[in-house]
Amino acid sequence: MQHLLRREGIELPASTIHRIFLRHQLVREGDRQAIALRRFERAQPNQLWQMDFKGPKGWDQPVGPLSVLDDHSRYALALENTGSTQARGVQAVLERVFRESGVPEEMLMDHGTPWFNTQGRMGWSQFTVWLMDQDVSLRFSGYQHPQTQGKVERFHRSLTAALLRRGTPEDSERQNWLNDFRQEYNCVRPHEALQMKTPDQVWHQSPRRFRESQSTWQYPAGSEVKEVDRNGQFRLHRQRHYITKALAGREVGLLEVEERVLVYYRRTLICELDPLQPSPIMADPPALPAGRV
Repeated sequence: MQHLLRREGIELPASTIHRIFLRHQLVREGDRQAIALRRFERAQPNQLWQMDFKGPKGWDQPVGPLSVLDDHSRYALALENTGSTQARGVQAVLERVFRESGVPEEMLMDHGTPWFNTQGRMGWSQFTVWLMDQDVSLRFSGYQHPQTQGKVERFHRSLTAALLRRGTPEDSERQNWLNDFRQEYNCVRPHEALQMKTPDQVWHQSPRRFRESQSTWQYPAGSEVKEVDRNGQFRLHRQRHYITKALAGREVGLLEVEERVLVYYRRTLICELDPLQPSPIMADPPALPAGRV
């Protein structure tokens, strides 16, 4: 607030501003947070985006709005009242964002719908495959560990606080309300973690452009390429291995490392295999270096 007042030519000590807030009961105990001793963030915009649905608190719907946040700049690329967690609506939002803002290198999500299929053995869904077809490397937070997505969680706390102060908008005005909040968050409110800059002063568009159709992927030399059949399987060393039906008809790259086989789809590691066992093992080493042709 002191920084915003200074923009308007008003100089007040922080202690005076704090007393004014106290007088008008604008300071809540939940707003008093210890300063983080160490911050974790990507070095540049668009290296990693975080995506999650806000909880229903203050929104009066089964699911809150969908948020997409840049890890480095805290820039909110999307804040959408989708009304549900269905993949079709989420994909439509991301396709629009990708067209307007470019495509990130990686995306971080939790183990929720629609980006994680809790009914499937590997968890992949058609939606996550669509993301991988844009050559986005996917990362998932730990189970019951929301701190992994700390920036989008903090963004949602700010959103909830605004809803509690200003009131839940009428149904017909919900998206307009979200648009106004996103504009304020991105362009008006300075962030201490950004040296009192606003997110839009730090973020810039990604040079990686959205592709209308899937491109051919060339796996590195030394990889064995297998096509996944309609049952989500492929054969290796006379053993059939099931990974996921979401990749049916697509080619995966197999890379042998010691006694394990790493299975990649484009940039993303899908699983590890023991050639002699039919069940895959989830794993998350660095992405396999590869290129698009």
